[in-house]
Amino acid sequence: MSKRYNYVIGDVQGCFEALKALLKEIRFDPDQDFLWFAGDLVARGENSVGALRFIKKLADRGAAATVLGNHDLTLIACARGFKKAKEKDHTQEVIDAIDGDELIDWLRKQPLSLSPNEQTLITHAGVPCIWSAEKTVALAQEVQQVVAHEDLSVLDGFLAEMYGSQPDLWSDELTGMARLRCITNYLTRMRLTDAEGRLEFEFKDALDAPMPAGFQPWFEFESQAAQTHQLIFGHWAALQGKTINAQIQNVDGGCVWGQQLVAFRLEDQQIFAVDNPLA
Repeated sequence: MSKRYNYVIGDVQGCFEALKALLKEIRFDPDQDFLWFAGDLVARGENSVGALRFIKKLADRGAAATVLGNHDLTLIACARGFKKAKEKDHTQEVIDAIDGDELIDWLRKQPLSLSPNEQTLITHAGVPCIWSAEKTVALAQEVQQVVAHEDLSVLDGFLAEMYGSQPDLWSDELTGMARLRCITNYLTRMRLTDAEGRLEFEFKDALDAPMPAGFQPWFEFESQAAQTHQLIFGHWAALQGKTINAQIQNVDGGCVWGQQLVAFRLEDQQIFAVDNPLA
């Protein structure tokens, strides 16, 4: 019998042809292998609805799981009428699809963190240096319970307050929507922080670009979570699937920007990548 492998796949962003090429490259077998997606399943690629249908089907048969990324949350907000879908995001096609309600309802029930094993933690944007892995999972669940709530008015209450860059620093004393927004921003939007964990939202460039004074990539600070877990994240296309260190791995190869779609195999830490065939 062949060995079962676990792969973490970076931001698909609707690049369905690239995803199919990557699965061919890794010889993915849905009967024994498992795919862990690092969020942003949809957005600026050529076929968000096709990619979402495919990943949902894999999840339904027990061969895949995903965390929510910022673009996934934006799709949910658009579907609920709190934001207008941008043409360049190609997400209106999901909302308009015959199975659009079913796809979006499935998507909103996905978590903001995943633990493929006891030593690994996946979130979309990373983990701030001030949080342990255990705390990250607990805080992610606070948001997940609201987004996946059976009462859609609870979801809508959150979506109405989700956008915004304040508070930009975590405090255990935060409550209500400010608390949920802050958690969401750390897990789905973070790139730079300061040593205290304060967020900076404008920088999206490569690591050799000048950064605002006092701010560095979140993974440059001594991380509580990385002392106990390997942290795997997407979100930052300019990193192009860079291995930060033995404990921190990026899997966003910038596929939607004409670069690569990346898969990281947990068993042997091997990286696989394919070019976007439509680039």
